[in-house]
Amino acid sequence: MAKVIIALGNDISTDDIYPGRFMATVLPSETPQFAFSDRTDFNARLRAREFPAGSIIVGGENFGCGSSREQACSTLKGYDLTIVARSISRIFLQNSINLGLKVVLCPTMEASEGDELEITETSVMNKTSGKAFAQVKMPASRKGIMDAGGLIPYTRTLLKARR
Repeated sequence: MAKVIIALGNDISTDDIYPGRFMATVLPSETPQFAFSDRTDFNARLRAREFPAGSIIVGGENFGCGSSREQACSTLKGYDLTIVARSISRIFLQNSINLGLKVVLCPTMEASEGDELEITETSVMNKTSGKAFAQVKMPASRKGIMDAGGLIPYTRTLLKARR
């Protein structure tokens, strides 16, 4: 079980997640400090490491819309967060998988900040409200890459297995 650390609405853009003015910083070890920079209170709490690994950001429709910047994913992965959203933009979803950011598509999700969620293979259970929500099953190939920590670790594992 993990706690929702922020519940966001629809159309959360990559510029909200990782503002374009920080694009000169691209190293995954440095990008996390800029996560949600324009949401100053939330950014300060992230930087203070107030949230344990696996904490959840809940999004509405079209999470990660906007530009194709993969830093929007690496900045969140740097805090080992999980994204549960009603829908995720195509490019953000693929970048998340490639970088190993945990994402869950849950079209009917209802949760608020502070709610406790339990994520299973098929559903997201909001333990606070007592409601369960079906999640969209990730194709096995995409899930394998995400579970391996991203495309590079996944490929390394495949190459080692072939030796």
